[in-house]
Amino acid sequence: MNNVSTEQTKGNQYQVPKAQNILVVGATGGTGKATVKKLLEQGHNVTAFSRSATGLKNEFKGLRCIDGDANDPAQIELVVEGHDAVIITLGIQENPLKVRFFGASDTLNQIRSNGTKNVIQAMQNKGVKKLVVQSSYGVGETRGNLGFVDQLFFSLILKPQIADTERQEKIVRESDLEWVIVQPVHLTDALDETAVFASTQGETQVMKVARDAVAQFMVSAMNNISLIGKSVAVSAKEQKYV
Repeated sequence: MNNVSTEQTKGNQYQVPKAQNILVVGATGGTGKATVKKLLEQGHNVTAFSRSATGLKNEFKGLRCIDGDANDPAQIELVVEGHDAVIITLGIQENPLKVRFFGASDTLNQIRSNGTKNVIQAMQNKGVKKLVVQSSYGVGETRGNLGFVDQLFFSLILKPQIADTERQEKIVRESDLEWVIVQPVHLTDALDETAVFASTQGETQVMKVARDAVAQFMVSAMNNISLIGKSVAVSAKEQKYV
Protein backbone atom coordinates (compact mmCIF):
# COMPACT_ATOMS: atom_id res chain seq x y z
CA MET A 1 0.00 0.00 0.00
CA ASN A 2 1.74 3.17 -1.20
CA ASN A 3 0.18 5.85 0.93
CA VAL A 4 1.87 9.11 1.81
CA SER A 5 1.47 11.63 4.58
CA THR A 6 1.67 15.38 4.81
CA GLU A 7 4.03 14.74 7.71
CA GLN A 8 6.42 12.56 5.68
CA THR A 9 9.77 14.30 6.22
CA LYS A 10 12.27 11.52 6.86
CA GLY A 11 15.25 10.74 4.65
CA ASN A 12 15.53 12.54 1.34
CA GLN A 13 11.85 12.39 0.46
CA TYR A 14 11.05 15.85 1.69
CA GLN A 15 13.08 18.99 1.14
CA VAL A 16 12.47 21.84 3.58
CA PRO A 17 13.49 24.93 1.60
CA LYS A 18 13.84 28.55 2.55
CA ALA A 19 11.18 30.94 1.33
CA GLN A 20 10.38 30.27 -2.31
CA ASN A 21 8.69 32.34 -4.99
CA ILE A 22 5.43 30.52 -5.73
CA LEU A 23 2.85 31.29 -8.40
CA VAL A 24 -0.76 30.18 -7.84
CA VAL A 25 -2.77 30.10 -11.08
CA GLY A 26 -6.50 30.18 -10.37
CA ALA A 27 -5.91 31.84 -7.02
CA THR A 28 -9.40 33.19 -6.35
CA GLY A 29 -11.25 29.87 -6.34
CA GLY A 30 -11.93 28.09 -3.07
CA THR A 31 -8.89 25.82 -3.11
CA GLY A 32 -6.72 28.44 -4.77
CA LYS A 33 -7.40 30.97 -2.04
CA ALA A 34 -6.76 28.36 0.65
CA THR A 35 -3.45 27.51 -1.04
CA VAL A 36 -2.40 31.16 -1.09
CA LYS A 37 -3.15 31.38 2.63
CA LYS A 38 -1.07 28.28 3.46
CA LEU A 39 1.88 29.45 1.39
CA LEU A 40 1.92 32.86 3.03
CA GLU A 41 1.67 31.30 6.49
CA GLN A 42 4.80 29.30 5.69
CA GLY A 43 6.72 32.43 4.70
CA HIS A 44 6.79 31.99 0.93
CA ASN A 45 6.65 34.86 -1.55
CA VAL A 46 3.35 34.31 -3.33
CA THR A 47 1.96 35.63 -6.61
CA ALA A 48 -1.78 35.19 -7.13
CA PHE A 49 -2.89 35.05 -10.76
CA SER A 50 -6.50 35.06 -11.90
CA ARG A 51 -8.93 37.36 -13.65
CA SER A 52 -9.78 39.02 -10.33
CA ALA A 53 -6.62 38.45 -8.28
CA THR A 54 -6.41 42.06 -7.11
CA GLY A 55 -9.54 41.39 -5.07
CA LEU A 56 -7.32 39.42 -2.67
CA LYS A 57 -5.04 42.38 -1.84
CA ASN A 58 -6.96 43.46 1.23
CA GLU A 59 -7.35 39.88 2.45
CA PHE A 60 -3.70 38.79 2.42
CA LYS A 61 -0.82 40.98 3.52
CA GLY A 62 2.29 40.72 1.33
CA LEU A 63 0.52 38.97 -1.54
CA ARG A 64 1.48 39.97 -5.08
CA CYS A 65 -1.69 40.04 -7.17
CA ILE A 66 -1.84 40.00 -10.96
CA ASP A 67 -5.10 40.08 -12.90
CA GLY A 68 -4.96 38.05 -16.09
CA ASP A 69 -6.37 35.25 -18.19
CA ALA A 70 -4.78 31.79 -18.11
CA ASN A 71 -6.02 31.29 -21.68
CA ASP A 72 -3.59 33.97 -22.86
CA PRO A 73 -0.10 32.46 -23.40
CA ALA A 74 1.59 35.86 -23.44
CA GLN A 75 0.20 36.82 -20.03
CA ILE A 76 1.20 33.46 -18.56
CA GLU A 77 4.70 33.77 -20.03
CA LEU A 78 5.22 37.08 -18.24
CA VAL A 79 3.89 35.98 -14.86
CA VAL A 80 5.74 32.62 -14.67
CA GLU A 81 9.20 34.17 -14.95
CA GLY A 82 11.10 34.43 -11.66
CA HIS A 83 9.16 31.75 -9.79
CA ASP A 84 10.51 28.55 -8.21
CA ALA A 85 7.26 26.59 -8.52
CA VAL A 86 3.71 26.84 -9.84
CA ILE A 87 0.51 25.51 -8.28
CA ILE A 88 -2.51 25.27 -10.60
CA THR A 89 -6.03 25.35 -9.14
CA LEU A 90 -8.00 26.23 -12.27
CA GLY A 91 -11.66 25.38 -12.60
CA ILE A 92 -15.20 26.62 -13.16
CA GLN A 93 -16.76 28.05 -10.03
CA GLU A 94 -20.39 28.11 -11.21
CA ASN A 95 -23.31 25.81 -10.52
CA PRO A 96 -22.60 22.53 -12.39
CA LEU A 97 -26.21 22.13 -13.57
CA LYS A 98 -26.18 25.61 -15.09
CA VAL A 99 -22.82 24.97 -16.73
CA ARG A 100 -23.99 21.62 -18.16
CA PHE A 101 -27.16 22.93 -19.78
CA PHE A 102 -26.37 26.60 -20.48
CA GLY A 103 -22.60 26.81 -20.36
CA ALA A 104 -20.41 28.84 -18.03
CA SER A 105 -21.05 32.59 -17.98
CA ASP A 106 -17.50 33.82 -18.41
CA THR A 107 -15.16 30.81 -18.27
CA LEU A 108 -14.29 28.47 -21.13
CA ASN A 109 -15.05 24.79 -20.56
CA GLN A 110 -11.43 24.21 -21.60
CA ILE A 111 -9.94 26.45 -18.91
CA ARG A 112 -8.15 23.59 -17.16
CA SER A 113 -6.45 22.14 -20.22
CA ASN A 114 -5.82 25.43 -22.02
CA GLY A 115 -4.52 27.19 -18.94
CA THR A 116 -2.35 24.25 -17.91
CA LYS A 117 -0.90 23.92 -21.42
CA ASN A 118 0.03 27.61 -21.37
CA VAL A 119 1.57 27.37 -17.91
CA ILE A 120 3.67 24.33 -18.85
CA GLN A 121 4.93 25.97 -22.02
CA ALA A 122 5.90 29.09 -20.08
CA MET A 123 7.60 27.02 -17.36
CA GLN A 124 9.63 25.19 -19.97
CA ASN A 125 10.60 28.47 -21.62
CA LYS A 126 11.61 30.06 -18.32
CA GLY A 127 13.31 27.05 -16.73
CA VAL A 128 10.79 26.57 -13.90
CA LYS A 129 10.52 22.86 -13.02
CA LYS A 130 8.19 22.32 -10.03
CA LEU A 131 4.48 21.98 -10.79
CA VAL A 132 1.56 20.90 -8.59
CA VAL A 133 -1.83 20.56 -10.29
CA GLN A 134 -5.22 20.15 -8.64
CA SER A 135 -7.25 17.65 -10.67
CA SER A 136 -10.19 15.55 -9.47
CA TYR A 137 -10.66 12.08 -8.07
CA GLY A 138 -12.27 9.90 -10.71
CA VAL A 139 -10.06 11.15 -13.54
CA GLY A 140 -7.03 9.47 -15.10
CA GLU A 141 -5.63 6.72 -12.87
CA THR A 142 -8.69 6.77 -10.58
CA ARG A 143 -11.28 6.78 -13.37
CA GLY A 144 -12.47 3.28 -12.51
CA ASN A 145 -12.69 3.85 -8.76
CA LEU A 146 -15.88 5.90 -8.61
CA GLY A 147 -19.07 4.57 -7.07
CA PHE A 148 -22.26 4.31 -9.13
CA VAL A 149 -23.74 7.65 -8.03
CA ASP A 150 -20.53 9.56 -8.75
CA GLN A 151 -20.18 7.84 -12.13
CA LEU A 152 -23.71 8.95 -12.99
CA PHE A 153 -23.05 12.53 -11.84
CA PHE A 154 -19.80 12.69 -13.81
CA SER A 155 -21.35 11.35 -17.01
CA LEU A 156 -24.62 13.30 -16.91
CA ILE A 157 -23.73 16.61 -15.26
CA LEU A 158 -19.96 17.07 -15.25
CA LYS A 159 -19.16 15.41 -18.57
CA PRO A 160 -17.61 18.44 -20.36
CA GLN A 161 -15.63 19.51 -17.30
CA ILE A 162 -14.37 15.99 -16.62
CA ALA A 163 -13.34 15.61 -20.27
CA ASP A 164 -11.31 18.80 -19.94
CA THR A 165 -9.73 17.57 -16.70
CA GLU A 166 -8.73 14.38 -18.51
CA ARG A 167 -7.04 16.52 -21.17
CA GLN A 168 -5.37 18.57 -18.45
CA GLU A 169 -3.87 15.49 -16.80
CA LYS A 170 -2.62 14.16 -20.15
CA ILE A 171 -0.84 17.45 -20.82
CA VAL A 172 0.80 17.37 -17.40
CA ARG A 173 1.91 13.74 -17.72
CA GLU A 174 3.47 14.35 -21.12
CA SER A 175 5.56 17.26 -19.85
CA ASP A 176 9.16 17.02 -18.66
CA LEU A 177 8.47 18.97 -15.49
CA GLU A 178 8.72 17.78 -11.88
CA TRP A 179 4.97 17.47 -11.58
CA VAL A 180 2.54 16.17 -8.97
CA ILE A 181 -1.17 15.69 -9.71
CA VAL A 182 -3.44 16.02 -6.69
CA GLN A 183 -6.87 14.35 -6.97
CA PRO A 184 -9.14 15.39 -4.10
CA VAL A 185 -12.49 13.70 -3.54
CA HIS A 186 -15.60 15.83 -2.88
CA LEU A 187 -14.43 19.21 -1.58
CA THR A 188 -15.99 20.96 1.40
CA ASP A 189 -15.54 24.39 2.97
CA ALA A 190 -15.15 22.95 6.45
CA LEU A 191 -12.39 24.51 8.56
CA ASP A 192 -10.41 21.31 8.85
CA GLU A 193 -6.62 21.38 8.64
CA THR A 194 -5.93 17.86 9.89
CA ALA A 195 -3.61 15.63 7.88
CA VAL A 196 -5.32 13.98 4.94
CA PHE A 197 -5.28 10.38 3.77
CA ALA A 198 -3.18 10.49 0.61
CA SER A 199 -2.58 7.53 -1.68
CA THR A 200 -0.58 7.09 -4.88
CA GLN A 201 -2.63 3.92 -5.49
CA GLY A 202 -5.98 5.72 -5.72
CA GLU A 203 -7.20 4.55 -2.31
CA THR A 204 -9.51 6.71 -0.20
CA GLN A 205 -11.09 6.69 3.23
CA VAL A 206 -13.82 9.35 3.66
CA MET A 207 -15.19 10.53 0.30
CA LYS A 208 -15.00 14.19 1.20
CA VAL A 209 -12.18 16.48 2.24
CA ALA A 210 -11.80 20.11 3.31
CA ARG A 211 -10.26 22.58 0.87
CA ASP A 212 -7.96 23.80 3.63
CA ALA A 213 -6.58 20.30 4.10
CA VAL A 214 -6.11 19.82 0.35
CA ALA A 215 -4.31 23.17 0.13
CA GLN A 216 -1.97 22.14 2.94
CA PHE A 217 -1.22 18.89 1.14
CA MET A 218 -0.49 20.62 -2.16
CA VAL A 219 1.95 22.98 -0.47
CA SER A 220 3.75 20.04 1.13
CA ALA A 221 3.72 18.08 -2.16
CA MET A 222 5.58 20.91 -3.83
CA ASN A 223 8.82 19.81 -2.13
CA ASN A 224 8.17 16.09 -1.66
CA ILE A 225 10.64 14.35 -3.95
CA SER A 226 8.89 10.98 -3.57
CA LEU A 227 5.76 12.33 -5.28
CA ILE A 228 7.38 13.66 -8.46
CA GLY A 229 5.66 12.18 -11.51
CA LYS A 230 2.80 10.71 -9.47
CA SER A 231 -0.94 11.18 -9.08
CA VAL A 232 -2.15 11.33 -5.47
CA ALA A 233 -5.73 10.66 -4.32
CA VAL A 234 -6.57 12.86 -1.34
CA SER A 235 -9.43 12.22 1.08
CA ALA A 236 -10.23 12.84 4.72
CA LYS A 237 -9.01 10.31 7.24
CA GLU A 238 -11.46 7.99 8.94
CA GLN A 239 -11.99 8.90 12.57
CA LYS A 240 -10.98 6.13 14.94
CA TYR A 241 -12.75 6.08 18.26
CA VAL A 242 -11.39 4.21 21.26
